[in-house]
Amino acid sequence: MPSRRVRLGRIEPAAVTVLARLDPVIVVACLFACQGLYGRPVSLPLVYLALLAFILSSPLFGGFELPYLSSAGQAPLSKLPAACSRILVRWGVIVAGLLFVAFAFKVGQVFSRRVLLTWFVITPVALTLSQAVRLRATWFAAQLPTRRYIIVGVNEVGLELARRLPAQGFSGYFDFRSPDRIGPLLEADHMAGHCRDLADYVRTHAVGRVYIALPLANVPRLTALINALRDTTASVYFVPDAFAFDLIQGRVAEINGMPVLSVCDTPFHGTDAVVKRSMDIILGGSAFLLALPMIMLIAVSVKLTSQGPILFRQRRYGLNGEEITVYKFRSMTVCEDGPVVTQATAQDHRVTSVGRFLRKTSLDELPQLFNVLQGTMSLIGPRPHAVAHNEKYRRLINGYMIRHKVRPGITGLAQVNGLRGETDTVEKMADRVRYDLEYLRNWSPWLDLKILFMSLRVVWSDYKSTY
Repeated sequence: MPSRRVRLGRIEPAAVTVLARLDPVIVVACLFACQGLYGRPVSLPLVYLALLAFILSSPLFGGFELPYLSSAGQAPLSKLPAACSRILVRWGVIVAGLLFVAFAFKVGQVFSRRVLLTWFVITPVALTLSQAVRLRATWFAAQLPTRRYIIVGVNEVGLELARRLPAQGFSGYFDFRSPDRIGPLLEADHMAGHCRDLADYVRTHAVGRVYIALPLANVPRLTALINALRDTTASVYFVPDAFAFDLIQGRVAEINGMPVLSVCDTPFHGTDAVVKRSMDIILGGSAFLLALPMIMLIAVSVKLTSQGPILFRQRRYGLNGEEITVYKFRSMTVCEDGPVVTQATAQDHRVTSVGRFLRKTSLDELPQLFNVLQGTMSLIGPRPHAVAHNEKYRRLINGYMIRHKVRPGITGLAQVNGLRGETDTVEKMADRVRYDLEYLRNWSPWLDLKILFMSLRVVWSDYKSTY
């Protein structure tokens, strides 16, 4: 029996694919162009800088998609102002990250200031021009005659697919049901026919693509439909109903040529995993060095004002539900880590005088920078809970353990949305988990940086309201 293999790829023209993934290359090309502009040779530090810029820009710029135009008459550059704003913001984040690295590791003097300043200015201009070219190219492609396509299946998937495909060339829907059974899902003129007439319609109307958006409930009927389409020259695509599930990082992958649909997965694969870990090492290491004098001062204060260890160690669940040890400055007179752990409350008598200040300002979390550098935690992610709390809430909240598909964080999306500290009800914990899962669905380096700055603002606001 011959080996069956399905290759994963894209279906738009090659030129569109290249244009949609060109921005990280433009960033690096602008750097080398500026170096050559001032007659400076290419050096090893410049190569390292180019590599770092490519890694940072790939997730921020590499995801720009070229939207299909719903109307051939739409202005080709109407989306350019919004695209320009995104480019400026994201390039500003990259520049800030590069400057922070140069400051933290004292390597700024290695590079020419004229080259870097020119690069910082020219790159967003080049990216904006590139965006204008691709928008214009998309508009121009919409004016060209396109082969017709039809969608088989009047359902949620079929309707959503029609919204994402270009309007030009759409010949209508086919379905096994008659129009009167379909009801008000679509207008009557969008119905092209019954599935029994599909193959004849494709042949006589020169249809180029057929998208089958039917559920797999009736395999024999689908098999007969696909076999009938083999007597045509149309390209046939099966569109699975992925929206039937609550997707956590939904994506399509392959296992040695066999396609798989990821329903629940970590967002950190490939380049994204490298970017996430690099941010933790660079930002976490820099924060630790800057906070070292404060860490030493807090350690002395904790030791002198109450009995007990300086650091509080507690077992918590980390990546993939594996047990880790999390460090905090001791802020209470007890160090609970058993099968039953009582959460601290707003006026808890167990909190020490120094501990109350540390908890209010979140300075008790500083030792978790050790965890970040160890690799057991991240700067940004779902907050780790005590093992006893995990065992309690995993039985009460659906999807609770999915939050462990990523490393726990010092701060997270839930914390900057008002869910810091005590979660004294199941409803509050459910809200925290909801934000944690939202973080997994929508992770990006930009989201991490946004949460980081929002966390600093929340801590400062809490400090001002108290003192």
